[in-house]
Amino acid sequence: MRFVVTLALGVLILTPDVEAATFKTEKGDISVDIIADGLARPWAIDFLPDKRMIVTERGGRMRIVSPDGKKSAAIKGVPGVDVGGQGGLLDVAVHPDFAQNRLIYWSFSEAGKGGNSTAVARGRLSADGKALDDVKVIFSQKPKVRSNLHFGSRLVFDGKGHLFVTLGERSAEKFRSQAQELDSHLGKVVRLMEDGSVPKDNPFVGKEDALPEIWSYGHRNPQAAAINPATGALWEIEHGPMGGDEINLPEPGKNYGWPVVSYGVNYDGTPVGSGKSEAPGMENPIYQWTPVIAPSGMAFYTGDSFPQWKGNLFVGGLRAEALVRLELDGAKVTHEERLLKELGMRIRDVAQGPDGALYVVTDASDGQILRISPATP
Repeated sequence: MRFVVTLALGVLILTPDVEAATFKTEKGDISVDIIADGLARPWAIDFLPDKRMIVTERGGRMRIVSPDGKKSAAIKGVPGVDVGGQGGLLDVAVHPDFAQNRLIYWSFSEAGKGGNSTAVARGRLSADGKALDDVKVIFSQKPKVRSNLHFGSRLVFDGKGHLFVTLGERSAEKFRSQAQELDSHLGKVVRLMEDGSVPKDNPFVGKEDALPEIWSYGHRNPQAAAINPATGALWEIEHGPMGGDEINLPEPGKNYGWPVVSYGVNYDGTPVGSGKSEAPGMENPIYQWTPVIAPSGMAFYTGDSFPQWKGNLFVGGLRAEALVRLELDGAKVTHEERLLKELGMRIRDVAQGPDGALYVVTDASDGQILRISPATP
């Protein structure tokens, strides 16, 4: 499906038509196509080996979208989710060996005694793609609290048999201090084996009063994460409060500061924690945004369609209403460009497709999957 762009009330509106829209960037013109629309608050996208996309909608529906935009009915077997606020059906990740095991993983807000929390489940996609079988919840964040904010929820396979899960600190001041406490999963990145068990070399295994799943701590609301293919290291991006969105490289056992230090302030203008942006024993971000972009979803570009973008990091911007492109020199950000600003759309997730194009998911009640490819002369 292709589209034309029209202006209405100061916002560019995408509608299906015969021509793709073309936009200028610093590295050349790009073409943007609508692959699918009519998605209800889509949250995440990943690719199956046959080039179809699997997409989550926050209200609890998981669907398959073909390369030509045909949407499946809801996949059966997805357990109920605790929908409300920022909660619902969240990330989705196709197992690296899907062709052999047909496993799909997803994160969601799970109700339970005391409130809700982030959970991770996995199931086996049926041969016809219509159902998930052998569904099992392999991780539940502890403790459950009464909040509908800051679930985190990105899932990342490291290619070495591990699964990273990013977990928010649930926002409220009465909970957020638990980001510094090792007997709580709030405000953490955890590392699991692919079956949900605990890797023996996790940094807090065998430590008294520490949960063994924890990889790093002191995080706020990490809604973007990916493995840097150049180094194999995990990168994550988390929402700051009013200012101070951060890119961090979570290392085992290290403390990333929230809510003791921050480059932002509370929404009422008061200082966060110590009122400082740095403190001894706490890791500094490699990059931060003030004002915020409200980051969600990220992908390192490795394809051949855009050789000029190889090695760049792409980040979805909700508040920024942009796809943020970052040029890197090792672990240093050297340049930033914001793409798709003309569309005025909240970008919830970004992924590199098997065709070398970039695919983004827009956060809206009538959400879309957009395909970004080089513009043809």
